[in-house]
Amino acid sequence: MTGAARQPRRCELCGRTGPALTRHHLIPRTRHGNRWNRRNFDREDVQGRIAWLCRSCHDHHVHNTLSEKELEREFNTLDRLRQVPAIARFVAWIADKPASFRPPTGRRTRRRRGR
Repeated sequence: MTGAARQPRRCELCGRTGPALTRHHLIPRTRHGNRWNRRNFDREDVQGRIAWLCRSCHDHHVHNTLSEKELEREFNTLDRLRQVPAIARFVAWIADKPASFRPPTGRRTRRRRGR
């Protein structure tokens, strides 16, 4: 379910019910004003591409795996996010965990330039 209309009961990535859900902008808000974005998406599409994700999927994995630019240009739908091998493995692993389970926070999986 992409769109800000109603918050679902399940995480749209892993399908778990129970944990609090957070809004994930499929096109990151930090990228809304750039030229590439304005050329390729209309304003309503940019602001309306929302996915509801549990904190584990959202903070601990999606943003630790992909950069804002990658999210904007290549992985701006739930289907495309699910195709990322690292995210698919994480989703399969966490899907059967209880809602109260929080994955351990470790090192970021994304390689940063210059480090």
